[in-house]
Amino acid sequence: MIFISSLKHISQLKIIRLFAALFLTLIILQPLVIISAGERGVVLRFGQVQPQILNEGLHPIIPIAEAVKKLTVRVQKREISAEASSKDLQEIETDVVLNWHLVPDEVNLAFQQLGDELAVVDRAIDPAVEEVLKAVMAKYTAEEIITRREEVKGAVDQLLSNRLRGYHIFVDDISLVHVNFSDRFSEAVEAKQIAEQEAKRAEFLTLKAAREAEARVNWARGEAEAQRLLKEHLTPELIQRQAIERWNGQLPTIIGSEGLKLFNLESPPKAVNSTPNR
Repeated sequence: MIFISSLKHISQLKIIRLFAALFLTLIILQPLVIISAGERGVVLRFGQVQPQILNEGLHPIIPIAEAVKKLTVRVQKREISAEASSKDLQEIETDVVLNWHLVPDEVNLAFQQLGDELAVVDRAIDPAVEEVLKAVMAKYTAEEIITRREEVKGAVDQLLSNRLRGYHIFVDDISLVHVNFSDRFSEAVEAKQIAEQEAKRAEFLTLKAAREAEARVNWARGEAEAQRLLKEHLTPELIQRQAIERWNGQLPTIIGSEGLKLFNLESPPKAVNSTPNR
């Protein structure tokens, strides 16, 4: 009985070991790879990029023969400083912020063409941004780059998007954060602004003086016209009428050589003979 029990125990151990060996064999022969959220897997079979792209989730691969390179397809941020020259040969230093991501369905082609994310930035994005900025800035004068900034940004965005699309890269957004000019140009702009302000001030003062002179001329013309009209319409009857309208009810008196007498409104006063009696 003891011998039979021992045989059963040995058989059970063999069965457990057999299952363990089979499990390990399956793991070795059929390994699994996990693709996390925001990633894609590029399958390499004996080092050769395959058309198959692994999406998020758990995927079996062939051991030894296959390997998987994980690439992120999330939006990434890249800050770049680049130098360029304007149409009027002014030196410009631009700080650019670029948001980009790999096209999910083309990560295998991007990896085959460029490599991983660091290689994408180093080999494609940075050179493209510098070249596009130089090409666009050369079409505008320094003053136009300031006054037509949105147009310049749009031109950079369009040209860069077309350029990077060939590398299976999608441009989400680009911002021209800082556009800095040389000290000489900044001083010239400041001097120009001061000159324009002085010119506007002089123009304002000239216009103000002209309007004041015109106002004085118009006032003088109005006074002359008023005097002319007054002379034309001032008659003895009008004077008498105004005197009556303004009379306070008391008759005026005149003191002369004949003594105190009332002023007669109907007959003008007699002229006084200033010749002395002999």
